[in-house]
Amino acid sequence: MTAQPIASLEVPRDATDAASRGAGTGGSWFREQFSFSIGQSVKGDVLMAFSRQMASFLEAGIPVLESLEIVGEETSSEPMRTVIAEIKESIQRGLSFADAVAVHPKVFPSFYRAMLVSAEYTGRLDSVLNQLAAYLERDLGARRQVKSALTYPIIVLCVAVVAMIVMSVFVLPKFSGLYRSLGAKLPLPTRMLLGITDFLTTGWPILLGVVGFVWLATYVLFGGARGKPRRDRMTMRVPVIGNLFHLISLERFCRVLAALATAGVPLPDAIDVSADSTDNSIFITKLAVVRDVLIRGGGLSAPIIDSGIFPVAARQMIRVGERTGALGQQLSKASNYYEREVTFQLKRATDMFEPMVILLVGLIVGFVAVAQVAAMYSIFSQVKG
Repeated sequence: MTAQPIASLEVPRDATDAASRGAGTGGSWFREQFSFSIGQSVKGDVLMAFSRQMASFLEAGIPVLESLEIVGEETSSEPMRTVIAEIKESIQRGLSFADAVAVHPKVFPSFYRAMLVSAEYTGRLDSVLNQLAAYLERDLGARRQVKSALTYPIIVLCVAVVAMIVMSVFVLPKFSGLYRSLGAKLPLPTRMLLGITDFLTTGWPILLGVVGFVWLATYVLFGGARGKPRRDRMTMRVPVIGNLFHLISLERFCRVLAALATAGVPLPDAIDVSADSTDNSIFITKLAVVRDVLIRGGGLSAPIIDSGIFPVAARQMIRVGERTGALGQQLSKASNYYEREVTFQLKRATDMFEPMVILLVGLIVGFVAVAQVAAMYSIFSQVKG
């Protein structure tokens, strides 16, 4: 497979944008990462298996169309089988494999499509598909790690919420009637608890309306493609999660740019494709400025530093790569470094979540217990006195 001009290999933006509008895209990074869909659900493990199988057949010298035919027959996912059939039709109409895949942005994430662009330059589609399969496997492992770490605290939180609802609707109102019939002066925690109980039992329509309004306002401000810049800025400011989101975007950008730079893709075009692969509007906006500087004949390291989105380690690696002519190699090292950082931060986030949930449940249960015991003690003291 010979190298082709960038114009023929970039993701066809009009087709991609149209498909995105029709499918209602604009979700966050984890939605694209973990929820591939085209009408029906195409799971990440299905896409990983597709990539691995295609790589194996191509390594064995089987042509792309024949490989797609075999993989399509073997896959157990009906939506994926439909997608493969459409990719075959697109290739038969003259599109490259990367362009045929780009027609399905809801199935193939942006970084996947960007990596396939680099494959068109190197002629090593099998190698890139192996890299993508390994990448998806790591992401699926991270997803399982998150699910495993969050299962127990989420179950505890759900049980606590159900218990609070049952107590508020069925148990505490009876105590409320008892306390009022005794005419005793209740302590502050008990009065607060009874106030919350009364509100939940009589004011639930107001609560439901407030929840609905908050949901609608949140969707208007942060939902869809228009709200994505606000959503990304807000996510980047969240402690721990924001840092994780930033590291994931860095790792994606460095990995895709390394592949494109090694393949000899012109740097401005490589920056453009790599920025799109992050699915982060902040990165896309900042890197558009970097691309403009490159087009005007400037260097890479200076606008990268001015962008303010690259930490010191990444800036140094890019500067060294630019000076030595080994930009692809340095970017590959940077992507490996940030991959390890993502794993560490992900573990840190999940480790923090569990004790926070348990602490929250403990505070709720403790407040209810203190309110009840304080009421009993107060009534006993007043009756005795």
